[in-house]
Amino acid sequence: MGQSGEREPESPTGQSVRPDLLRGLTQPRFSRRRFVRGAAGLLAAGSLGGAISACGIAGTRDTGWKDGFDWDAWWSEQSKQGTFDFANWPLYIDRTKDGSPTINAFSDKHGISVNYRPVIQDNATFFAQISPVLQAGQSTGYDMVVISNGWQLTQMIKNHWLIPLDHSRMPNFKRYAAASVRNPNYDPGNTYTVAWQSGVTGIAYDTNNIDREINSVKDLWDPAFAGKVGMMADDTELGSVGMLALGIDPKTSTPADWERAADLLRKQRDAGIVRQYYDQSYIKALQQGDTWISMAWSGDVFLSQQSGNKNLKFVVPDEGVMFWQDNCMIPLHAAHPVDAMMWIDYFYRPEVQALIEDWVNYICPVPDAKPIIAGKLGDPTVADSPLVFPTPAMEKQFVDYYDPKGVEDQLKWTSIFDPIIQS
Repeated sequence: MGQSGEREPESPTGQSVRPDLLRGLTQPRFSRRRFVRGAAGLLAAGSLGGAISACGIAGTRDTGWKDGFDWDAWWSEQSKQGTFDFANWPLYIDRTKDGSPTINAFSDKHGISVNYRPVIQDNATFFAQISPVLQAGQSTGYDMVVISNGWQLTQMIKNHWLIPLDHSRMPNFKRYAAASVRNPNYDPGNTYTVAWQSGVTGIAYDTNNIDREINSVKDLWDPAFAGKVGMMADDTELGSVGMLALGIDPKTSTPADWERAADLLRKQRDAGIVRQYYDQSYIKALQQGDTWISMAWSGDVFLSQQSGNKNLKFVVPDEGVMFWQDNCMIPLHAAHPVDAMMWIDYFYRPEVQALIEDWVNYICPVPDAKPIIAGKLGDPTVADSPLVFPTPAMEKQFVDYYDPKGVEDQLKWTSIFDPIIQS
């Protein structure tokens, strides 16, 4: 039913390996927040001007839809086509040797063939592929794409390169979506997006090497851990944790706040506290004891714990934890928007989310999937994990990222925090 034919991976012993574990251990999705590194590469290559021209500065808005366009009337004229093209990240949906049970059931139920393509490796590269096409007023070839909240998504919204969702066609989102994924600051009212999966950036530490409780981001600055602290080589994450340590809300921060955070991060580096600024390899460093405490993503730590590293503990610090979302959206000129909307409504059903969540193990956007995972699917480890189904107290600690206002804004952030990592 429109499946790509991926087979469930096998171990050397011939036994099936859960794709969620394989993704977490061998195919990391580190680059969900990698625009900064992508921008640095563009600068080095001397092609920043091309990046700016494709990102919504003067002259590109005329390729998007026009203010005042009647989307209600447009949606009323659309109809189901029996197929749709879906671009997602690798190993980010339930898989068996027969494809995705979730997609197969959707195709059987609605008579819609899904051309599911796991082609998104990072936000920056994918945005670089589709933005010139959208700027030219052409179709990307996809009816749905999954992009993280951040600079690229903001540009797509500002450029009118996304089709506003028809909320009348997604009652399951209204009924079942978690409060944490409703009305995000980067897309008020979920006008253009709904969450596919979410996660948080907090702190992980090794209880074999640290025998006290870790409860603050300031613990990353503790001289007692000198040379054993892992920080992220992603300046969105790095700048955000620096501001949390100063009691600054990243979402409402200013360039002056960024400078203060950068000064604190330089002091941490110059004092020899930081062992390294890591990409996805931070989790391996923790597992091997190269670091004792590190900035960390919730999904990685959960998967590491499941694979035997019970000594690793994930912490939501007192100052808060950065909350990110991977979002489904319909790009402008999509050929099959109604079919895509039917998929959105379908995957917000609790029984569908339960199947997906039991494989991918990030934060589930549908809380009612929890009892299904614990009962029918018989996986209480996933159901009971606060890294998959956060407690209300944990959700109160979620902090939003700063949302860049444009290219110059983003480059200002980059110019402040990137030198810390590069040095």
